[in-house]
Amino acid sequence: MIKRPDVKAKRIRRHKRIRAVVSGTPERPRLSVFRSDNHIYAQIIDDTNSVTLCSASSVEKNFAGSGGNIEAAKKIGTTIAERAIEKGIKNVVFDRGGYLYHGRVKALAEAARESGLQF
Repeated sequence: MIKRPDVKAKRIRRHKRIRAVVSGTPERPRLSVFRSDNHIYAQIIDDTNSVTLCSASSVEKNFAGSGGNIEAAKKIGTTIAERAIEKGIKNVVFDRGGYLYHGRVKALAEAARESGLQF
């Protein structure tokens, strides 16, 4: 019998390892990414005060198109960067959420960088 590894459990283990090092402060909050099969979500979080400063996702009403592709990730990256800059946030620390820095996660990060966020 072939045993497949539990992909979700492995991602959560990687995420915990990352979160042991990466933490958001009021001066430099954390840009957290969550990716599901159909959607992508991004939040800017201040871990010191345990508060979400701004967020963007592909399930919002004003989001048009599919949320499970690279174009959607680019849109969410630019949206989260614009909302962060409106609130006066320019420097963040990137939390890839245990996902590989590849595909949709990479597209979101690069779009956020191009829109003015620094990390």
